[in-house]
Amino acid sequence: MKLIIQIPCFNEAETLPLALAELPREVPGCDVVEWLIIDDGSSDDTAEIARAHGVDHVVRHTRNQGLARAFMTGLERGLELGADVIVNTDADNQYHGGDIEKLVAPVVAKEADLVIGERPISHIEHFSWLKKQLQKLGSWVVRKASDTEVPDAPSGFRAISRAAATELNVFNNYTYTLETIIQAGQRNMAIASVPVRVNDDLRPSRLVKSIPSYIKRSMITIVRIFVIYRPFRFFAAIGSVSLLLGALLGLRFLVYWLLGEGDGHVQSLILAAVLLIAGFQTVLVAFLADQLAANRLLLQQIRSRMLRNDYDRSGKKI
Repeated sequence: MKLIIQIPCFNEAETLPLALAELPREVPGCDVVEWLIIDDGSSDDTAEIARAHGVDHVVRHTRNQGLARAFMTGLERGLELGADVIVNTDADNQYHGGDIEKLVAPVVAKEADLVIGERPISHIEHFSWLKKQLQKLGSWVVRKASDTEVPDAPSGFRAISRAAATELNVFNNYTYTLETIIQAGQRNMAIASVPVRVNDDLRPSRLVKSIPSYIKRSMITIVRIFVIYRPFRFFAAIGSVSLLLGALLGLRFLVYWLLGEGDGHVQSLILAAVLLIAGFQTVLVAFLADQLAANRLLLQQIRSRMLRNDYDRSGKKI
């Protein structure tokens, strides 16, 4: 069984040696352990330092494409190299490399397709109170959208089986963490979580440039998750609220009209009509969005079959 540990990197020349120093070369249940660096258009010596520290494979983007794209490049390259298990970790040494064995164990034992490393978020000192709450909110949204019980959805420390890697595809350019769990839940993959350790903070997060920016991006990501993966529920909820408000205003006007005071409440009737029309149209959009979501799932299935047909177990194209 072949394990590939992938690390997406963008200008990580300073912290990468520390992260590599913790990575194992032997993991129980795996015959081969190789390291893969995805250099996402770095302007420093990330690629050279990776090779100097014994990294087996380096893939380079000619320009920065973002963390999500780098993650997907790693999965695709891992499949090409014949990986049976792919572990994703960060170049800033946030996660404790010694816990990779714990991550991989459920996949090796065929007990899980995707394993998420659960960080002790409440006890991480360099996380602000607001960031901790947003992390918890993100995990709650993912649990609702995916029907899973992942306690730390934003964690990027995870192990992925070969079969699961062919099923995942990321549309969000900001981050892959939430979306991949939702996809795994929709495809009925076995998902597990294991507690992992974290190291001291070495540098500010690249994703969290500022708290207002993080809040904005988090909210947009959460809304997009529901629009893409639960479109009927999202639009039907909005339409139902509009229909309910319109019906209540219409009923209010009717009561006044029966009392002979309808002339002074025509504006309520107009607003009720607008809300009812908007609600009806939004419910129609919910049905259309649900059909589009079904088509997207079919396209994902086609992509997964193509990937499985492109690479045999040895990683060579067939």
